[in-house]
Amino acid sequence: MYKKLFLCQLLIANCLFVSAQSYKKLHFNSIVVDTHNDIPSTAIEKGVSFDQNLQSKTHSDLQRMAAGGVDAQFFSIWCDGNKENPYAWANREIDTVLAWTNRNPNKMMQAFTAADIKKAVAQKKLAVLLGVEGGHMIENDLNKLDALYKRGVRYMTITWNNSTDWATSALTETSLQLPPKEGGPGSVKKMGLTEFGKLVIKRMNELGMLVDLSHVGEKTFWDAINTTTKPVLVSHSCVFSICPHRRNLKDDQIKAVGKNGGVIHLNFYSGFIDSSFDRRTDLFNNNHKAERDSLLKQNPEPYFADVFLFEKYPEEVKALRPPLAALIDHLDHIVKLIGVDHVGLGSDYDGVNSLPQQLDDVTAMPLITKELMARGYSKKDIRKILGENFLRLFNANEPGKN
Repeated sequence: MYKKLFLCQLLIANCLFVSAQSYKKLHFNSIVVDTHNDIPSTAIEKGVSFDQNLQSKTHSDLQRMAAGGVDAQFFSIWCDGNKENPYAWANREIDTVLAWTNRNPNKMMQAFTAADIKKAVAQKKLAVLLGVEGGHMIENDLNKLDALYKRGVRYMTITWNNSTDWATSALTETSLQLPPKEGGPGSVKKMGLTEFGKLVIKRMNELGMLVDLSHVGEKTFWDAINTTTKPVLVSHSCVFSICPHRRNLKDDQIKAVGKNGGVIHLNFYSGFIDSSFDRRTDLFNNNHKAERDSLLKQNPEPYFADVFLFEKYPEEVKALRPPLAALIDHLDHIVKLIGVDHVGLGSDYDGVNSLPQQLDDVTAMPLITKELMARGYSKKDIRKILGENFLRLFNANEPGKN
């Protein structure tokens, strides 16, 4: 009897080991692409470098990228809408990313095309890609858009939270009363894309720069979908019907991306995944109201107060986080609506202050593959989700491709 029990336990342990080896093997043998990571601005702010050991300081660094099986990373080139000379700031951040790359020629290489990504994978190097997060960084100048492309920028998010003179953001469109009061605070002349905005989209198509529709308002989204001649990118957003946040896509938008041939890359931020996260966060903030108010007096941007308090009280914050499975629920929803060819990963690591349970940093990426296997996704479909869908999208946007 005891011998049979022992053999049964041994069999279970062996099955668990084989399962663990199976998902890791699939993950590390796939091309894994992450379309959004904010380590450039975070590194500058904290005075650190991506090629240092940043354990416990950031969500990502060069060594941990390899440990997480990430093969191609879009580094977000970002500044907020109040920054003076945003184009110069963009170039500063590009300089930073390229300095990391040039210092580590055996571990990193800049990629400009889908073929470059495959080349980097073959050489066991991290493919370094650049994405500008916010159209304000071209300063209403198509020549600056061209110059950023020449430096290697391969997508531009049409807006960040701030609107431009030629496109309205999700934050603007949801906060403004329609019609906006002429000359009032935050008013805009037109919702969506202006004629210049449409020229920006057309020029991006000509260059082979992906049109990224994360952060944009609904009107801008539809104007862009109806203007572009190439498949669009949604670099870091989730599903509105599961978590009704302005940064997430409604079902008709998801269907439009599918019809367009684009790909939606899921954001890992807790507040875009779990509709009850904001309520739990409000309770946390109320418990630390005096301290938060003091922080806001030093810097009125709420994000910085949130980051400080979340880092100071990690045990309390842990209870706020949704399970990893909640993220995959968003993926399932998109797959059911438009198929597995239109979804990928856009983590927003180092750009958010809360992540799902288990996804503490970039080393946890294989756990997504594990969850996908547990839900019955085939190896072929998992490889699409991890990176092949993006490679198709990237290739379709290259100049001369219809």
